[in-house]
Amino acid sequence: MTFIEKLKNRWTQSNSLLCVGLDPDFDRFPLSIKEKKNPYFEFCTAIVDATAEFACAFKPQIAYFASCGAEGELKDIIDYIHEKHPDIPVVLDSKRGDIGSTAKHYAKEAFVRYGADAVTLSPYMGFDSVQPYLEYEDRGAILLCRTSNPGGNDIQMLQVDGKPIYQRVAELASGPWNLNGQLGLVVGATYPNEIAAVRAIVGDLPLLVPGVGAQGGDINACVTAGVTKDMTGLMINSSRAILYASKAEDFKEAAARVAQETRDKINAARSLTK
Repeated sequence: MTFIEKLKNRWTQSNSLLCVGLDPDFDRFPLSIKEKKNPYFEFCTAIVDATAEFACAFKPQIAYFASCGAEGELKDIIDYIHEKHPDIPVVLDSKRGDIGSTAKHYAKEAFVRYGADAVTLSPYMGFDSVQPYLEYEDRGAILLCRTSNPGGNDIQMLQVDGKPIYQRVAELASGPWNLNGQLGLVVGATYPNEIAAVRAIVGDLPLLVPGVGAQGGDINACVTAGVTKDMTGLMINSSRAILYASKAEDFKEAAARVAQETRDKINAARSLTK
């Protein structure tokens, strides 16, 4: 089963467009987790088990693991998800962007070393920075398009041939670059007008939508702008609002509660969009 097939199945099975981001910050762990031998693994797998029924995907952010030498725990977390929750795809958020043999090694890192179902990439070095990932035909590559941060304006909104660069990225991802139907795009929830513009360009291409929860993106606006005709097409990511709903020993229950609330808000917005 390819990443896209797995994601589509999960949208249907879970009745959810919520992607739970795994951005573990040791300083924000409960004391009982800090005392564990493998605290990143213990924290993230607890969150995974607590939120799995509400999630269409999980998205671990590699920097949170690599900065503290916890790459082994990241691999174990992804293995755990595949074993315990095999229907839920894992998107490795690494935002790689390089060419040639370097890109081949980054692709091997994401798909062989970590076993991710998909990976986030920066497309700004062109197609040869994306192509090595497409050699893994059952995996997905999700390209940065219109990101949720204010600084995205610096480049993504520059006009080229009468259109902003982010729209050109959307055209390439839905056209000549999408050789095997593996591509998706990152479009921030903080820019619903741009979500709508991208959706108009790419049809039913999957969109990873960060920026709800702690970043303040409006769920109703991004759902209205981004869902496909079958009311799917989105992975709406929330990380910190779910992970750190409580710093106490009830963190798992708090995470489950916020994940369910977020899933339900997304579904309420979907029902209004029909």
